Amino acid sequence: MRFLIPLAVLAGMALADDWSVFRGNPGQTGIATAKLPPKLVELWKAVAEDSFENGVAVAGDTVYAPSMDEHLYAFDLKTGKLRWKYKGGPFKAPPAIKSSVIRVGDLDGVVHAVDASTGKLVWKYDAGAEIGGANFHEDLTLVASHNAKLYALTRDGKPKWTFKTDDAIYGSVAVSEGKTFVVGCDSKMHVVDLATGKEDRSVDLESQTAGTAAVIANVVYIGTMGSQVKAIDWKKGEVLWVYKPRRGDGFYSSAAVTEKYVIIGCRDRRVHCINRKTGEEVWTFLTENKVDSSPVVAGDRVLVGSMDEHLYILDVDSGKEVQKIKLDGPISASPVVVGGKVLIGTQRGTLYCLGEKGA
Repeated sequence: MRFLIPLAVLAGMALADDWSVFRGNPGQTGIATAKLPPKLVELWKAVAEDSFENGVAVAGDTVYAPSMDEHLYAFDLKTGKLRWKYKGGPFKAPPAIKSSVIRVGDLDGVVHAVDASTGKLVWKYDAGAEIGGANFHEDLTLVASHNAKLYALTRDGKPKWTFKTDDAIYGSVAVSEGKTFVVGCDSKMHVVDLATGKEDRSVDLESQTAGTAAVIANVVYIGTMGSQVKAIDWKKGEVLWVYKPRRGDGFYSSAAVTEKYVIIGCRDRRVHCINRKTGEEVWTFLTENKVDSSPVVAGDRVLVGSMDEHLYILDVDSGKEVQKIKLDGPISASPVVVGGKVLIGTQRGTLYCLGEKGA
């Protein structure tokens, strides 16, 4: 690796063979611990009846993939063989797993808790509006909804508390130091105490957000629909820097944050790499369509999909293309990296597992 990962990131990372929440760790920083082979090839693929809109979860030797065809699928990580499928609603949000139970929300507003081994329903909670990806704090499951509420659900799926914002919440929430960080269509970043469900403070973002905030130590990083990326000291409630590209368009992607960089996709068809300390541009990489996929950093590589139907592997320091892989449809889903393998779905309904032959 060409950079050291700070202790704050390491503390929140998943194991190499585990990807339990949307961006790989509670802080939602999009950093993989697993190393990649020099060149990726297709190991297997699985086909659903509708799109894979978002990332998957991985626990041990099983991949959990929700589809818009109203099924949550469990595949063998090594072979791609179907282990079970669970029928729910149209699944657009990424799944999350803890204590052998998967939590995944659907477009109908229902949070489904499913046994990871059997695919049987454990409990469900109906919020009444589309649900985003889950995160965890102790025994609580945290899910946000388009009804402008963040829910803290107990182990048996009952609300312990709810936090109300002024507009829809699209993404997942980040967790750090007993706080959660909520962004959405009310154009604010809310710092919420996880013990009480009460707001500590909020910061005006000046624009709506579609992605998930990433947090390391005292700084939150978030892209906005108003074509800005902001670094915010959440303990002080101060904006540290604002990045605005020369050719503006919205950031619907969530950022990957390393010791040096903030890397994020944009609807200007580019991947943007920003100096984490100063907010200055380091490099940009141009694709052939918008980049709503959220980048993942694995060692010295950046992986990100584009609506141009390609998965790109870039050098993290230079932004130079290392490999470009054509898939069968537009990619809004975020890649997941575990055990030297990459899992990525397309809007045509194909889930790909890429890696090294024989691995």
